[in-house]
Amino acid sequence: MKEIVLGGGCFWCVEAVFRRVKGVKKVTSGYAGGMRENPTYQQVCSGASGHAEVVKILYDENEVSLDTLLEVFFAIHDPTTLNRQGADVGTQYRSVVYYGDEEEKEIIQKAIAKAQKNFSDPIVTEVSPKPPFYEAESYHQNYYDTNPNQGYCQVVIRPKVQKFLTKFTEMIKN
Repeated sequence: MKEIVLGGGCFWCVEAVFRRVKGVKKVTSGYAGGMRENPTYQQVCSGASGHAEVVKILYDENEVSLDTLLEVFFAIHDPTTLNRQGADVGTQYRSVVYYGDEEEKEIIQKAIAKAQKNFSDPIVTEVSPKPPFYEAESYHQNYYDTNPNQGYCQVVIRPKVQKFLTKFTEMIKN
């Protein structure tokens, strides 16, 4: 099993998509990249902790490559907006990829160069070594599937899931 940590705005959105990707074994919403140990959602949302909302993805590299995961990642969020995704604004919503080693860093940099062709503005995704990951509170886990009729799920998350399901049909879990 391999692990990658990604942040692309609200972790509910990123988690909802990656739970549906073939080869992904587990997706956990959490916080990374800040200054405080064991931050709470309120501390992260205030922007004071410096953490990003992220997801930790455990995947089987025999079923899905890091390159493919990154292709999905750059397709489901706007990596050209600094510290925001749509109406979600703040450093906690930054676009970020945390890597485990230099080989992953190289794959990430190539994926960004490839994805840049799809955007007129420069990609501003942070690429950094993997910091400590703090699991988010239990009510954040699997939020979209647990609360499908909630307004944010309908208006913000569902279109991202639909985009994945339409664009990456070969990558959908059975």
